[in-house]
Amino acid sequence: MSDPSLDPQKLPPRPKVSGEVLAFILSLIWLILLAAAFRMLGLQGRQLADTLGIVVVALAVFLPIALIWLAVLVLRAARDMRDESVRLHATVEGMRRGWIRDQQAAGMALKPTVEEKLDEIAAVQRSTESKLAMFTTRRDPARRAALRLTGSPQDFAPDSAQPVLALENPLPAARRLDNADFIRALHFPENETDEAGFEALRRAMQDHATAELVRAAQSVLTALSEEGIYMDNLRPDRARPEIWRAFAMGARGSEVAALGGIRDRSCLALTYGRMRSDTGFRDVAHRFLRAFDRQFAMFEARADDAEIARFAETRSARAFMLLGRVTGIFG
Repeated sequence: MSDPSLDPQKLPPRPKVSGEVLAFILSLIWLILLAAAFRMLGLQGRQLADTLGIVVVALAVFLPIALIWLAVLVLRAARDMRDESVRLHATVEGMRRGWIRDQQAAGMALKPTVEEKLDEIAAVQRSTESKLAMFTTRRDPARRAALRLTGSPQDFAPDSAQPVLALENPLPAARRLDNADFIRALHFPENETDEAGFEALRRAMQDHATAELVRAAQSVLTALSEEGIYMDNLRPDRARPEIWRAFAMGARGSEVAALGGIRDRSCLALTYGRMRSDTGFRDVAHRFLRAFDRQFAMFEARADDAEIARFAETRSARAFMLLGRVTGIFG
């Protein structure tokens, strides 16, 4: 809302009687008073004029008049300066508001550009870097059914055209990791006093496949924190457990678009920029996405809907949703 006092067209009204007219009236009054005084004095006035001389009389007559006109000129100059100050203030204020409007207009013009850029992330990543993260593993229903019955992770693994080296096939863990420990470990301890979190993390690190995912998630979370992105600050849209199950079954694109529930555009832009500029972070992110894909497929086969819902709230799951949105996994 504009300030009426700053409108140069609405300056304070000038007095009805100008300073010059007032000065003329005061001068006339002064001369009339002098004439009246000399008339009343009569002969004494003439003697006084002869005694003091013409100079004193001139000063007595014209000095007050000069002072009156000087005061009028000073007041006029002060009024003109005030009016000019108001006009200058109004001009500066108009320039400031115009600059703000230009910035807002530029921001409104930039916003669609940013949104278009973010919308193009999926297409760009699919054609270049995200090809490494577009999972092509196929889920074997027979193996999934066996895992549901036996609960043994070794009976289920994603098919792959590449043979597994002996070093990448370690001995199985002494016992299967509980779903509760798996979820708690991927959320990581809340603080240094979270004994239950550290205990779950210790048990998870004894399982080779889970330990690989935990280390990859830790690397991703650390790199994101360097950009000021913390999973606890994200508030993603929740996806139903059946969407997560569809992802575990191998669905990609629009079928699992609800998993890309991260809407914070600043986090998306920062993550996208880091993916483009930092090769090390890009490799870590792709390794995390592949490990997450493998381990979640096994976890989903033995978890109920409530456990999947709790898993979706972990820090690792939120990091997966963020990176999945950036790399275009969810279409």
